[in-house]
Amino acid sequence: MKNFFAHFRGDLFGGITAGIVALPLALAFGVSSGLGPSAGLYGAIFISFFAALFGGTNTQISGPTAPMTAVSMVVIAGILAVHDGDVNKALPIILTVFLLAGLMQIGLGAIGLGMYIKYIPYPVVSGFMTAIGVIILVTQILPAVGYYPKEDESYVTQFMPAAEEEILENILKEEAGEGILVLEDFEETIKRASKITEVEMLKEAQTLGAKEASGVLGTFKVLPNALRNINWLELALALSTIAIIYGFKRITKVVPSTLVALIVVSGVAYGFGLDYRPIEKIPEGLPIPQMGILSEFKLSAISPYIFTALTLALLGAIDSLLTSVVADNMTNTKHKPNKELVGQGIGNSIAAIFGGIPGAGATIRTVVNINSGGKTRLSGMIAGLLLLLILLALGPVASQIPAAVLAGILVTVGIGVMDYKGLKAIPYLPKDIKLGPLKLSSEVIIMLTVLVLSSVWNLVYAVGIGLVIASLMFMKKIGDLTGKRSEVKPLDEKAWPDEKNFPVRFKEEVFIKHLKGPLFFGSTSDFQQLAEQIPSTASTVIIRMGRMQYMDQSGLYAMEDVLQDLKRNGISVLFVNVLDQPKYMMERIDIIPDLIPREHLFDDFKSCLQWVVANVEDKY
Repeated sequence: MKNFFAHFRGDLFGGITAGIVALPLALAFGVSSGLGPSAGLYGAIFISFFAALFGGTNTQISGPTAPMTAVSMVVIAGILAVHDGDVNKALPIILTVFLLAGLMQIGLGAIGLGMYIKYIPYPVVSGFMTAIGVIILVTQILPAVGYYPKEDESYVTQFMPAAEEEILENILKEEAGEGILVLEDFEETIKRASKITEVEMLKEAQTLGAKEASGVLGTFKVLPNALRNINWLELALALSTIAIIYGFKRITKVVPSTLVALIVVSGVAYGFGLDYRPIEKIPEGLPIPQMGILSEFKLSAISPYIFTALTLALLGAIDSLLTSVVADNMTNTKHKPNKELVGQGIGNSIAAIFGGIPGAGATIRTVVNINSGGKTRLSGMIAGLLLLLILLALGPVASQIPAAVLAGILVTVGIGVMDYKGLKAIPYLPKDIKLGPLKLSSEVIIMLTVLVLSSVWNLVYAVGIGLVIASLMFMKKIGDLTGKRSEVKPLDEKAWPDEKNFPVRFKEEVFIKHLKGPLFFGSTSDFQQLAEQIPSTASTVIIRMGRMQYMDQSGLYAMEDVLQDLKRNGISVLFVNVLDQPKYMMERIDIIPDLIPREHLFDDFKSCLQWVVANVEDKY
């Protein structure tokens, strides 16, 4: 305990500073997610405290981050669409997904996968991070100009027919669930349909309209409407926020410019009584556990979201461990990756129980903590406690913050999170892939694929597709490189030193093949041409395998195919110096002894030559 408080002064200042930096971002990320500012604040409080307490990086400050919020936003929007846009109905399953992601992170750390996260290819991470920036930047255009599609009567009206169809379809589903046959009791359907009110249809139309306007493509669809209905006050507040964030950094970086922008612009808007749109009301008092998630935590409810939760867990792991590396470089320490994942998982799980959005290690907040004197896990815990005090003392005040101010903050976050290093490198990366007449860079293809698919389709699937493409391209490159060193291809065979005295009389009957390097998926196509190399006069083939250390499953079946072809042609095959791993593989599927009898296995070339002299007939 004494060591825990050994750097109390530095940890106190580091935690307070990091907590202050986290406040506006937590509120902004909460609003952006769709669950409201309180969800962002709750996430920041619990993740910061518990990830620091149980994690493996002493100086890390955790909480909602841009990547985690962007994925959470997609998850929330998808679940809301299923529940008619009703947050209260959808909240239990949303938080259940977040809880599942936290538990998965704990599992990843417990089984020791933390050390393998670093192997995710950089182009996938680069494309994903840039897509996060694009998503945040584009989706904040509408709130920045004060346009909310659900409140635009002319926009919502076009969804009224679809809303009526949706409501009727729901009635039919209800009747089917109650065992009512529509054809036999059509009057019941008409009776229920007649009770549909204009208010219900309008609410359903607003839900459909909001769904249509969500995401990057949805924003562009309604952008013409937004530009015709700009709220100039909201736009001025957003632009003022952006200007102060970038401008104040030029004056000093001692005080966080984001916090300055939040206080100044909100203070002016509130002090002058401007007619602005405030953020949602932040609940007063201590956060309350959302016990409704217990009813949803069953296999039938969570099974459709397991892959989504896993993506959140992996993203949080990557985000956190990258920040841990930054902290290590700044403090000359070494983090414990698996322990860090367990800590992040505990933080995210507890945050979900209390209604918070998920998060991860936050690079900027961690750097601020270290520069302000933070040295131990106590600093992260203090940051969480500070945010809790702000919630309890200033919740009503924070509820008066203009929504446009948070939109302005998020615009700067979106601009900052893009991977400019990766984008700048695009023209200079080697063009190693040929597509017809075009030569392209495999890294650029992966990055742009992830970027485009993440921005306009689905973040979760985009990352999966990016990983698959990256893996395939990696295998091809390794196959090509290894294949150049692996002489299993049809080349003119040069005699090895111990073959120089090979009897001349057997030159026509015996063909010697050297295998050097692994026989694997990258070299199988060349090896399968072995039968074509063998002279028509040959009755025996010697395959020297002393330099073939490894054989994968592709190589195993290629070997089987070649041996079967040779056997059909009446050619005897002799193996010389088969190493342990290839021998084990061939014994598993009975190549040895079915195709290669054990008496055709030789430890050295000398004993093989003795067999040839004794058994091969000189016909030419």
